[in-house]
Amino acid sequence: MADNQSQGHGYQPQAIEPKWQQYWDGHKTFKTEDQSSKPKFYALDMFPYPSGSGLHVGHPEGFTATDIVSRYKRMRGYNVLHPMGWDAFGLPAEQYAMDTGKHPREFTVQNIDTFRRQIKSLGFSYDWDREISTTDPEYYKWTQWIFIQLYNRGLAYVAEVPVNWCEALGTVLANEEVIDGKSERGGHPVVRKPMRQWILRITEYADRLLEDLDDLDWSESLKDMQRNWIGKSTGAEVRFEIEGHDRHLEVFTTRPDTLFGASYCVLAPEHELVDVITSTDQRDAVKAYQDQAARKSDLERTDLAKDKTGVFTGSYAINPVNGAKVQIWIADYVLAGYGTGAIMAVPGMIVVTGSLQSSSIFRLLKLYRAETLRKKLTQVPASM
Repeated sequence: MADNQSQGHGYQPQAIEPKWQQYWDGHKTFKTEDQSSKPKFYALDMFPYPSGSGLHVGHPEGFTATDIVSRYKRMRGYNVLHPMGWDAFGLPAEQYAMDTGKHPREFTVQNIDTFRRQIKSLGFSYDWDREISTTDPEYYKWTQWIFIQLYNRGLAYVAEVPVNWCEALGTVLANEEVIDGKSERGGHPVVRKPMRQWILRITEYADRLLEDLDDLDWSESLKDMQRNWIGKSTGAEVRFEIEGHDRHLEVFTTRPDTLFGASYCVLAPEHELVDVITSTDQRDAVKAYQDQAARKSDLERTDLAKDKTGVFTGSYAINPVNGAKVQIWIADYVLAGYGTGAIMAVPGMIVVTGSLQSSSIFRLLKLYRAETLRKKLTQVPASM
């Protein structure tokens, strides 16, 4: 039997694929109809950052999955919207421009041209008429418009919050960009410091996000992941007075019934009360711990596998239900930006309480003042 491949009669990708890719481009085979009676299907990939090195193997791995689904839906009669674009803003482009003196638009356009050529050579069924770049003024004017709408509705505001600051790069870094206290790019020192930042009240949409999960055609395991990420908790915010100070701290708990067992309280190292309540003999130890915590990202601080550490502030809180004095510590697994930045610890529950406090993003807070809570708990029948 003759070997068809050896005679050139087998599959010849260099000849066959460019032919059909040109046909798809010329005939706009994958163009999405603006007006159609067909059912709609939207497949959105994460837009890649167009680096100078071009595509890596992780890009087509994800794009292939969405392309399979998009082609399947088209064959089932759907009007499929499957666009591609470029998430072209970012620290790498800024640093490259500073290092080389080249204008970022110049090399960004070149990188996008490379990415587009490589992606087209893979034969994905994108509607290239809908290609966008985040650096295009015609695109980002709409992100600016959206921000203005959020601001006008009170959903965007300025607050002083702890951030990962890199002095060498002159910018704030995401937790994922900090590795062992240094920037992922360049290996420069990174510290936690409070800075004024724009904040979006995404918590306003927590209930709506949870409710809309019920309408999604997703697996229950994936929905549960989303519910856990939203992290809505129903509980109480409890006030502890601080001995010797005209101040108090507030903690959030989903188990106010365990308040009688609270044995100590923990503040985030950057909590505003720390400098106020730390005793003179504990000041050096607290300051050293704060400096150590400032070199860690939130991801490092909340790693469940790490050992819990902390330092006693030298001050005491007053348990609002029984008047007992409990020590106030600082520990890096409590974050100032989550919840109230303070927790109470109950024997046998510290790991659960600490992890819940540091990982939940949205919280439904029902405020119990100490006197109200004391009345509610002391009125529980003895038989319960």
